[in-house]
Amino acid sequence: MSNPITSPTAAGTVPAVLDGQAVYDTVPLGAVLRYFDGTPQPPARFTRKLHVWRSRNGTGRLVEKSLPSTIGNSTYPAGFTLDQGSYGSNGVTVLTVRTIYQVTTAQRFEVIEWPQPGMVRVLHRRNGRDELKYLAPDMAAAEAWMQRNRYSNLVTKIVGAAELSANLGRAA
Repeated sequence: MSNPITSPTAAGTVPAVLDGQAVYDTVPLGAVLRYFDGTPQPPARFTRKLHVWRSRNGTGRLVEKSLPSTIGNSTYPAGFTLDQGSYGSNGVTVLTVRTIYQVTTAQRFEVIEWPQPGMVRVLHRRNGRDELKYLAPDMAAAEAWMQRNRYSNLVTKIVGAAELSANLGRAA
């Protein structure tokens, strides 16, 4: 599709198009992904078709990865969650839109924005999983956000250049 995506902080490259397993294995929390199904966008006059197309083609921030699980007699593969946005007014969030993908999804993905070294992930730990709540530009901003948004089990993790290099090298 397009040229390989490169990170200015790493020597390796990631293939332009990733499948679900590659996203799960190589893309760090906080990255912004474009997801698509390969179909062309229908003309605007076909509103119903356009609505369906937009539900399968868009962008989102990677906020969570989940391990394979078994519930009853059903086994589910590993997966990841993309946050597509929050909606509300006057500082009150009414709706948060997220999509959960399994690593076996037919969707394809491109990384359009990497978290930069020095940024701080604010993670909510529950049931052995980390969920990205906020990606701060620095530790002061992360601490200020945590003061305004009271969650239990919040931890911070600084994005390092070595982490991004390792992920990029593994995907190449």
